Amino acid sequence: MFIGLGTVVNVVTVLVGAGVGVLVGHRLPERTRDLVTVVLGLFTLVLGGRAVASGISDALTDAVGADARLLVVLGALLLGGILGSLLQIERRLDRGAELLHDRFASRTEGSRFVEGAVTSTLVFCVGPLSILGSLSDGLGHGSEQLLVKAVMDGFAAIAFASSFGIGVMASVIPLALYQGLLTLLGFALGNFLPVAQLDALGAAGGVILLGLGIRLAGIKQIPVGDLLPALVMAPLLVALVGLFR
Repeated sequence: MFIGLGTVVNVVTVLVGAGVGVLVGHRLPERTRDLVTVVLGLFTLVLGGRAVASGISDALTDAVGADARLLVVLGALLLGGILGSLLQIERRLDRGAELLHDRFASRTEGSRFVEGAVTSTLVFCVGPLSILGSLSDGLGHGSEQLLVKAVMDGFAAIAFASSFGIGVMASVIPLALYQGLLTLLGFALGNFLPVAQLDALGAAGGVILLGLGIRLAGIKQIPVGDLLPALVMAPLLVALVGLFR
């Protein structure tokens, strides 16, 4: 066992799951693939709701007060969304996936490659397990959380790849970089975020997952990529509010 094992296993399960999904996907009728995507969206809504509920914790209450908990999360999402929109993060994610598509995929797959790469990247990278699991791994507390996430992501990759195709495999690049960086930060800096800030970060990530679930279920195309800066804003706002209490 070694630090970083969880991310390595996570990358492998996504690649294997996506490969299985690509092999069986063309054998499934389109209505079945669409249903799989909707079900995955509904399950993402459940994961997002759980993340929000667990993020509004006693530690966060102690840090900012009971009345300010939701306001901190809302403020992080608003500020993060404004910043992400100005930086055009969603569009840049799309563009990055398009570049990968032009280099590695056949022209016949079209926008399905982009949608698969971007959607699966957001699902695999945005969430409390990705953040907390990577930090725990880096701190030397074990990779159990990331191993659980790896199993979930492997099955999700099968569903995604059966609908979106080979583009899902491209998600392992940002997945490895993102979780690898968090693991390194945890290893180098120790427990650099207090529990309250981690919980606020997890709650903001849960709301982003809710938006992604709505998008996957076909209800509304929310540009959830533009909300990613909220994951940075949430801990900062907790620290700022704590200074004035």
